[in-house]
Amino acid sequence: MKKILNLCLLISSLFGLLEWGGGNKSFLFQAEWEIIQKAAENPQSVLHPFTVLPMLGQLLLLITLFQKTPGKWLTYIGMGMLSLIMLMVLLIGLLEMNWKMILSAMPFLVVSVMIIRNRRK
Repeated sequence: MKKILNLCLLISSLFGLLEWGGGNKSFLFQAEWEIIQKAAENPQSVLHPFTVLPMLGQLLLLITLFQKTPGKWLTYIGMGMLSLIMLMVLLIGLLEMNWKMILSAMPFLVVSVMIIRNRRK
């Protein structure tokens, strides 16, 4: 069950919707792909906490999927790192009353709560 929840958390983080001025929008997985491509050319151009930490969080969650029993602290740290961007998406969605952004962040938050409740048992 723990691995399934970690996988759901990882997948739900990829579908956070980012929207910014000028009608620009992108899912998190699309933005990450662009970041990876830019990092190959100029690594310093992508060094920012809102780009590096969520990607490290996803990497930690990916590591937990290959463990026999997913590590509690790796899961929590990965979830915390991903929460930075997903809570920002939710906050911006709430401030702009953008229901697409709000709905894109909700699966991640629901799975996060499920993981916390599952780990406390």
